[in-house]
Amino acid sequence: MDSPTLFPEPNRPQPPDTQLEDLHQRLTAAYGPFPPREVWDPLTQLIYSLLSARTKTAESHAVLRNLRDRYDGWQGNWDKLRDAPVEEIEQAIAGATYPEVKAPQLKATLQEITRRSGKLSLDFLTRYKTEKIRSWLEQFPGVGVKTSGAVVNFSSLRRRALCIDSHHQRIAIRLGLAPKSADARRVEELLMAIAPAEWSPEKLDEHHSLIKLHGQQRCTAREPQCRRCTLQPVCPTGGGDGHLGLSTAR
Repeated sequence: MDSPTLFPEPNRPQPPDTQLEDLHQRLTAAYGPFPPREVWDPLTQLIYSLLSARTKTAESHAVLRNLRDRYDGWQGNWDKLRDAPVEEIEQAIAGATYPEVKAPQLKATLQEITRRSGKLSLDFLTRYKTEKIRSWLEQFPGVGVKTSGAVVNFSSLRRRALCIDSHHQRIAIRLGLAPKSADARRVEELLMAIAPAEWSPEKLDEHHSLIKLHGQQRCTAREPQCRRCTLQPVCPTGGGDGHLGLSTAR
């Protein structure tokens, strides 16, 4: 009789992790499929992402529309915005939070992009790998992991990434998918490690949007509505068993 195998075969394939698929199905059932976003060029997405930090979506879109109207940015040409005085930019983005901080950061970033690439455009980034793009973007004022993730995933670059905003970070920690000490970069690393390989950039974008909406409407920062939460049965913070997986979603 053959002796029993004491150790698993080292190259035996592991079953796919279904945790994010479970979350996606639960949130889609609660909120419905998320409508596709309007996809912008990378530079316009960068400008929007820089302005939208700590600002509600409606106000962020209003600010971007104002900039497009004022500086002829509707075709993705932002030279006039780059060349405007900081004081004027601050007034133009007054609808965003902390305009006095964002205005000089925005102008400096647009100037530095021009200096490094020869013109104010990010279209050349299509030639580079995703991680190289993100590292390059994160050298500019105000650009962190959230913004670089938004640019590569939401814009016409359409690369695989998860934009981890404060809602996504908070929910991942409450669900036990990341430790309490995890910053946005670590949360993205952990979630991308379990994201289904077949998920397209568009699916990752939709997943982010569903998580963000859930954070705005149910899993809020100060007063989470756990009793009304579709994720409560699998959320250890909300008193659930913490068992994420498709078997619990059915």
